[in-house]
Amino acid sequence: MQKKIAVIGGGIVGATASYYLARAGHSVSVFDSGNGQATAAAAGIICPWLSRRRNKNWYRLVSEGAAFYDQLLADLASDGLKTDAYARCGALILGQSVDYLHEVHDRALERREQAPLIGNVAILKGSELQKAFPTLANVEQALYVGGGARVDGRALTKTLLKATTLYGGSIHKETVSLAKDKDGTLSLLTLDGPPQRFDAVILAAGAWLPQLLKPLGYTVDVRGQKGQLVVLQQNEDTDPQNYPVIMPQGEIDLLPFDNGKTVVGASHENDRGYDLQPDASVTDPMLEQAYTWLPHLKDVVNADIRVGTRAYTSDFSPFFGSVPGLQNCFAASGLGSSGLTSGPLIGYLLAELAQGKESSLPTENYPVAAYVKPVGR
Repeated sequence: MQKKIAVIGGGIVGATASYYLARAGHSVSVFDSGNGQATAAAAGIICPWLSRRRNKNWYRLVSEGAAFYDQLLADLASDGLKTDAYARCGALILGQSVDYLHEVHDRALERREQAPLIGNVAILKGSELQKAFPTLANVEQALYVGGGARVDGRALTKTLLKATTLYGGSIHKETVSLAKDKDGTLSLLTLDGPPQRFDAVILAAGAWLPQLLKPLGYTVDVRGQKGQLVVLQQNEDTDPQNYPVIMPQGEIDLLPFDNGKTVVGASHENDRGYDLQPDASVTDPMLEQAYTWLPHLKDVVNADIRVGTRAYTSDFSPFFGSVPGLQNCFAASGLGSSGLTSGPLIGYLLAELAQGKESSLPTENYPVAAYVKPVGR
């Protein structure tokens, strides 16, 4: 049976959910203000297996999220929408010590037993390293992880929303608010039109989930974190090779794309979560770090700065599933800096829940009720 479903938030979670819902024959409306989206300002490295985090539920989510890209891209291709936004290009991990590289190397080998997508793992130096990334400078050795990938979140989201419209969905660039009836059923309110009722509502608003649910009497354990990245664009035919992404120890990463684009970022600014203004005092030091390893980028003058707001919970754990006390309302948030890794899978799972199906990942391991609570509880 066709359902009328609203998706609030057009980032990677909402765009994936809307795509799969529209693909399944439902009437889908996506609402997004277009401001501060974390997806558009996310660096986009997909290489979750090397983390030291001990949260097994988080690791399962990001590991399966990385693997889900194969299904997502295959589904888009079958719909005639091939995209170069994603590439499994490998990753180079730079360490301040040999011991660190060996530690990460051993962790990758151990986890590869359960996650074969990790692929080839090897410490490169000398001519091997130069062959892997000819313009890399001031690095004697690095750990190569073959399964590492990179994704342009903004480009992929654009493709997913286009696919949504091809299946009859509609995209609305506007801010909406929520109203709740006595039975817990939601209505969507826009600035101009009358209240709208839907069979199901998906809240994929990321760091803005607290603002959506506060008028309904909820507190939400989500805070915003500002992220800035810099896009450097050489001539599009400068470097057609698919070089690996670079993951130094520290905050920034470097992602070379086939069309001469290099992404540097992103920052993690907790004290300026919802500030969307570019700040050269943050981005200039990021570029100086990038020039250390890729000095040829100093000559690139065409730069675009993207700013977004990530969503974090107090214990850094993501959540998704049904919102307590609201009929046929589903939400996800708290993805943090792993949003592009886990976001497509979470969007797919929310689409399944909205259709009355079971999630392949147990939602009790990512409980909405632990972070979204009625006021006073």
